[in-house]
Amino acid sequence: MKAKLMGIVNVTPDSFADGGEFLDPERAIAHGRKLAGEGADVLDVGGESTRPGAEAVPAEEELRRVRPVVESIAADGGPAVSIDTSKSAVAAAAIDAGASIVNDVTALRADPELAALCAERDSELILMHMLGDPRTMQENPTYDDVVEEVRAFLAGRIEYAVSAGVDEERIWVDPGIGFGKTVEHNLELHRRLGELAELGRPIAFGSSRKGFIGKLTGAGVDQRLGGTIASNVIAYANGARMLRVHDVGPMRHALTVAEAVLDPASRLDRASP
Repeated sequence: MKAKLMGIVNVTPDSFADGGEFLDPERAIAHGRKLAGEGADVLDVGGESTRPGAEAVPAEEELRRVRPVVESIAADGGPAVSIDTSKSAVAAAAIDAGASIVNDVTALRADPELAALCAERDSELILMHMLGDPRTMQENPTYDDVVEEVRAFLAGRIEYAVSAGVDEERIWVDPGIGFGKTVEHNLELHRRLGELAELGRPIAFGSSRKGFIGKLTGAGVDQRLGGTIASNVIAYANGARMLRVHDVGPMRHALTVAEAVLDPASRLDRASP
């Protein structure tokens, strides 16, 4: 399975990497189209920040932010559209507007009705691990074995989703890099990402511009492209098949080279250098 690139479209005033830059719907739509032109396979639209310490957003406000963006970029007929939400009301409206994937950072814990909605609408579903919630997740996160505990959590959430009628073949799992993890937890998840493949579901992965890269390199949030590329290429090599990134163009180039090295068959349709 070739890896997909998921381009991030944050329609928020307070996301850690680009908060406020695309809060205006027209700017967000233009940004989504730019990412599509750079090679995004999926555009992930979110109206509520999940950065550490972020405040919750009412469903009405979240929906006001995302609906025109989802509707416009879905109408382009380009990349698939994902709605980054934990609320069934927001997901339902986004699906009506053209989204086909629900990306839930709470893995159906915040709104159990979301599972039935995904089952009914035959949506793809991304289940992510998070310790606590965005308000508390970075308050001394502790694990005995972070990889085993993330794997067990995701196994349980897959079981829950399937019991609610979600087709298992439409489920992705995400280890939740930066969501209730220290730098070492994040690195261990990179190293042992392949253990999550034992769940039998494809792995989505999101490390773009995150804090652990800054702690390792000293780079500010807008200077973490190199660390992001390294992180995602390692994740791809260890089994990730959906990479959620801010900088689609450079990541597309990096992934093309990584695929050519690690999967020689991927070069069959390309001209030789």
